[in-house]
Amino acid sequence: MRVENLRNIAIIAHVDHGKTTLVDKLLRATDAFRANQQVEERVLDSNDQERERGITILAKNISIEYKDVKINVIDTPGHADFGGEVERVLRIADGALLLVDAFEGPMPQTRFVLRHAIDTGLAIMIVINKIDRPGSDPERAYNDCLNLMADLGATDEQLEFAMEHVIYASAVNGFARRDPDDSNMDMFPLLDMILDDLPAPEVDTDTSVAMQCVTIDHSNFVGRIGIGRVYSGTLHKGETILVVKNDGSSSTATIKQLFTFDYLGRKECDQVGAGDIAAVVGIDSTDIGDVYTNPDNPVSLDPIEIDPPTLSIVFEASTSPLVGRDGDIVGARQLKERLFNEAENNVTMRITELEDKSGIEVSGRGILHLSVLMETLRREGYEFQVGRPRVLFKRDEAGQLMEPIEQAVVECPDEYAGKVIEVFGNAGGTMTNMETGSTVTHIEFRIPTRGIMGLKNRVLNVSHGEGVFYHNFLEYGPYAGDIGGRNNGAMISMTTEKAVAYALGTLQERGSLFVEPGTECYEGMLVGERNQPVDMVVNIARTKNLGNQRSSTADISVQLVPPRTFSLEEALEYIVDDELVEITPKNIRMRKRLLNATDRKKAKNKQ
Repeated sequence: MRVENLRNIAIIAHVDHGKTTLVDKLLRATDAFRANQQVEERVLDSNDQERERGITILAKNISIEYKDVKINVIDTPGHADFGGEVERVLRIADGALLLVDAFEGPMPQTRFVLRHAIDTGLAIMIVINKIDRPGSDPERAYNDCLNLMADLGATDEQLEFAMEHVIYASAVNGFARRDPDDSNMDMFPLLDMILDDLPAPEVDTDTSVAMQCVTIDHSNFVGRIGIGRVYSGTLHKGETILVVKNDGSSSTATIKQLFTFDYLGRKECDQVGAGDIAAVVGIDSTDIGDVYTNPDNPVSLDPIEIDPPTLSIVFEASTSPLVGRDGDIVGARQLKERLFNEAENNVTMRITELEDKSGIEVSGRGILHLSVLMETLRREGYEFQVGRPRVLFKRDEAGQLMEPIEQAVVECPDEYAGKVIEVFGNAGGTMTNMETGSTVTHIEFRIPTRGIMGLKNRVLNVSHGEGVFYHNFLEYGPYAGDIGGRNNGAMISMTTEKAVAYALGTLQERGSLFVEPGTECYEGMLVGERNQPVDMVVNIARTKNLGNQRSSTADISVQLVPPRTFSLEEALEYIVDDELVEITPKNIRMRKRLLNATDRKKAKNKQ
């Protein structure tokens, strides 16, 4: 039977196409906030980094009520690095809103999230957003969506449903329309279409209770909280249930607390019926894919498979000469405890200690995925260092070495397309598609994950900053052989002193600088990139020798080019195997693993 007073919908889209803003407006349209309540924009992006980066990192569950129907809404990440979230949460939905920018149309990560929605068998409603944006073309965006669905293998039923169910909206201005030329200025046409046309949950009332955990929350007070959908029966507070793991093992547990989602919060309740989404407290060590069912009459559900991590990075306690100046937490033990605590509630990462106890290896789905954790730690006051990201290889059944392959998409002005293709060719990429427009060329590549690292900067350089670059994990493929890394050598400080303008003025003639006058530097720290392929040790504190006839004030001031700055992701992609990124609450520095030049020379001779 269908539970007609419930709807479970997911909102899927490319990064920055307006998912979280749309949810804001749905909350306001259904009176989720008091009339005088002060609410921030993009209220679901509660994490500081989500607000600053403008992306959704964690899937969010909320509910709204409209015409006596409870609508559970899942706001999913659009970035491919957080695909682990997308894959799982779509399992608890019956329908999806595919949100697409009316100007940009479907983008690379639209393809990524849409593929998962189609494979899950969801009914997909198209929402063309930002129709009031200058230059928008809603009809073209709509047709492109249908073509993309067909390309991704959508069924005839899914295509027919999408053709008949389309909404034109401006989430930022709070309106949705069945026709782009309507004058409607509220969100009710979208809410009505959700109620009238998206399917209600199909449940089995004659079977034992069964709920599957798709998301883990964590509380310092109650431990892990399993969140998922009740597929059959009714879950009761205080009852004993059988917890069946993905590998088939099982144990019993007692439900201590039970919650459902109520607008932006959770509401404690005594029971949750089939079709609804619940949060369960009391299941120790619960994990993704766990099935909660009746011990006497268990129900089996398909296990949840999560794509494996593709990159790993080793976290170590900082050994920098400047350690302890910025952060409060610098010890290896505290770093280890914090990372293993992260493993408790971040199931998309694999966190293990190295055999020699020298560091903690953290594996994830991409540079952004891993850098979000690093940024969180530095904001908490930690100082630490990390090595170069390492691609995770595996072997197929025949013993052949396999590596992660990405699909990369670049959109750039026509005149730079040749240079972009050359950059990808040098990084091991193969062009798979190219479409030339009136001013912009759309190019698709298949490229090993190893080749992606550091590629964004090179694409921006050859396209004079006008190229747009996206990539997401595609599959594991045969090992592609050696791929060239960084071509230029580094300028490495020989002393622990502050950088001086005179020294930097002479060094900038040999390459680009990473520091400015007054920057605290130390021996072994990377202070610039030279124009030659070999590293060079430099004196960043050298001053002009003054004779009797000359005073320091008589010198003409040195004209310095502004230093090249690195975000955390850029620094991780820039370093090579014998280098580290030092991360503190106030600074991101790059350094050699061995700080002393003599030690580096000895290590090189031993190789």
